[in-house]
Amino acid sequence: MKSIYVGIDISKNTLDFCVRSSGVASFHKIGNKTKSIRKLLKSIAKIDSKAFIAMENTGYYNYNLYQTLKGFDFNVYVIDPKHIKRSIGLVRGKNDKVDAKRIAIFIERNHQDFECWEPCSEAIRSLKILMGQRRSKIKQRKGIKQQMADLKDIVFNGSTRKLIKINQKAIKELDRHIHEIETLIRAEIKSDPVLQEQLKRIKTVPGIGDVTAWMIAIKTEGFQRLTDPRKLACFAGVVPFEQQSGTSLKTRPRVSKMADMALKSVLQMAAMRAVRMQNDLQVYYLRKVEEGKNKMSVLNAVRNKLLHIAMALIKNQTNYKNRLELS
Repeated sequence: MKSIYVGIDISKNTLDFCVRSSGVASFHKIGNKTKSIRKLLKSIAKIDSKAFIAMENTGYYNYNLYQTLKGFDFNVYVIDPKHIKRSIGLVRGKNDKVDAKRIAIFIERNHQDFECWEPCSEAIRSLKILMGQRRSKIKQRKGIKQQMADLKDIVFNGSTRKLIKINQKAIKELDRHIHEIETLIRAEIKSDPVLQEQLKRIKTVPGIGDVTAWMIAIKTEGFQRLTDPRKLACFAGVVPFEQQSGTSLKTRPRVSKMADMALKSVLQMAAMRAVRMQNDLQVYYLRKVEEGKNKMSVLNAVRNKLLHIAMALIKNQTNYKNRLELS
């Protein structure tokens, strides 16, 4: 029996399915509701219970599909949209139906190169939502602070001064929201003793605080995927790659722009904290800078080391021990 390959294009309200078998495709458009999804998946399972199903990661809009897929034995893949886009070559135009077909063709050709998706724990699922909301609130606060800075430069009457006060109240309210979200995050972590212990371990690494630990846990699905530190470092965009072609192109190795920017950002802050503290990483940083290395390149190496150390602690189930002897 020929295998079935299913590509799903996901939007807020609808899902477009392309079901391919022996080169023949059929299309189905349904609502993004668990009842509608389950009905269609049951019909696919009757034909091939081990069908290959692929989708792009669209954040919140995937959750109904994730929840329903738990009850089936399909081979499920969640693919980075950039991976699919760069694999299909030169194309013109797009719509939901075409996108679903492209995803189905992609997974038919490349499924052997990817690991199957596994459902994450409820704690990790909640953390993803809460961290997304926290990031949104911080972005709003940053925007209001920038507006306030601009207003202070042009204050000329009572109205602008009142507007500054309004913005100050908005910032205080956002600070309160962020604090409440962080309280919810800690409560979710506390509900999962294994995750709580893992986060406690990696926070023993100099520079890694709550936010960095939370982000690493989310991106690794609770330390269940991307457990190879090299792959995780590549995913985070902290691995330099060579650019060389014949004799005309030869540049120094540089980090790729194709990275998870949320993880890369928190790692940057963690590395900057780590090199300001008395520990092995500070010694490494100062030694390399003294040797004449570029500071940003060395800081990137520290980011890479942080991920390697954190994943080693998870694998070995131990805490970080500073080998630097302080007098």
